[in-house]
Amino acid sequence: MKIACIQVDVQYGNPDKNYEHIDTKIRETVNAHHPDTIILPELWDTGYDLTRLDQISDHYGERAKNWLSKLSKELNINIVGGSVAFRDGNSVYNTSLTFNRNGEHIGTYSKAHLITLMEEEKYISPGKNSSLFTIDGNLSSAAICYDIRFPEWIRAPFVNGAKILFVPAQWPIQRQTHWRALLIARAIENQCYVVACNRVGKDPNNTFAGQSMIIDPWGDIIAEASTHSEEILTADISPSLVDEVRLKVPVFNDRRTDLY
Repeated sequence: MKIACIQVDVQYGNPDKNYEHIDTKIRETVNAHHPDTIILPELWDTGYDLTRLDQISDHYGERAKNWLSKLSKELNINIVGGSVAFRDGNSVYNTSLTFNRNGEHIGTYSKAHLITLMEEEKYISPGKNSSLFTIDGNLSSAAICYDIRFPEWIRAPFVNGAKILFVPAQWPIQRQTHWRALLIARAIENQCYVVACNRVGKDPNNTFAGQSMIIDPWGDIIAEASTHSEEILTADISPSLVDEVRLKVPVFNDRRTDLY
């Protein structure tokens, strides 16, 4: 399976510009690299313009759903749609939407852990369910940015057989070393591929770290983007390697479920 992370800058509070830019980048990626699956960054539609989410969030995600569905079918690719500001009634969620190459909506995950350092909890409601979906026959999961600091949460879908963790993010530069260490740890402990797509650029309050990466089940980084520029990061992954690693180091069989 060929994966492409679309590491881009995000226009603060400007969904129209962001849709236009992402559309161009996806088409460029497909034409140049022919991936099976594309992943986008966190909140690529609005950025962290949290105080204006009542005006710019996507009602029931309809705009994102329609666009992602049409694009995935037209281009014959799977799209892990990063995340968008998803309005449901009076609540807004930070929500990842995934579509398969037939344009079918196969996964929805709303960020469970909201980062108080960025005041996310003041404007966004937390999700309540973990994520499982199947891409080209491979059971997968999504987590969003801050979620990777909670290994007990990330573990749940992998106990149930998931092989790939997709992580859209807007991770800031001052905690860049944490980004790398946490992603590697999540790959090692869950014996899975980690596909992490961060953004670059700045907003009024933050500078973002880029450094999107794809990590194999041994914890080895097989592809890594720069920290300061837009970039299309690609790598071929082999989900069968997950099975090999889990046989060699049987972590899941050795768990003490009587204790935890």
